[in-house]
Amino acid sequence: MDLGILEKRWLTIIVRIALGAIFVAASLPKIADPPSFAHMIYNYRLVPGAMINILALVLPWLELLCGVALILGIWQRSATAIIGAMLAVFVIAISINVLRLHPIDCGCFDLTAAGRSPAEQMLDMLWVIVRDLAMLSMVAQIFLGTRSTPTSQ
Repeated sequence: MDLGILEKRWLTIIVRIALGAIFVAASLPKIADPPSFAHMIYNYRLVPGAMINILALVLPWLELLCGVALILGIWQRSATAIIGAMLAVFVIAISINVLRLHPIDCGCFDLTAAGRSPAEQMLDMLWVIVRDLAMLSMVAQIFLGTRSTPTSQ
C-alpha cells in the first residue's frame, strides 16, 4: 500500500527529530526535580505508593534516552515503540482522571503548579490528551517511514 508523503524519508527524519526533541525537553525538568515529579505522579492517584519514587526517578531518564536516540537516529524502532507506549499510558492516565472529574496538572513539561482553577485544569487535561494523540500520530509516521524500502524514498 502506497501512503505517499507519509512514507517519505525526509518527513520521517523531521518527525523523528521533533519527537525526540519534545521528549528531551519534557525529561529535563523532571530529572532536575524528582520530588516535584513524584508529587505529580502521586496526584494521578493511579500508582501504588511504593512505585511513585521509582517511576519519578526512572521515567524521565527513559524519556531522555529515547528522545536522544530518536534525535541521533539510533535504536529508532525501539525508542519509537517505547515512546508510543509511554504516550498511550499518559493518554489513559489523564483520561481516567478526566472521567473521574479529578483535575490535575499533568507534570509533562512544567512541574510547578500554576494555581489554575479546577475548570481550567480540566480543560488543560483535555488539551494534553489531544497533544499526546498528535504525538502518537508522529509515532505512527515514524513506523510507516522506517518500514518502507529505500527505493520508495
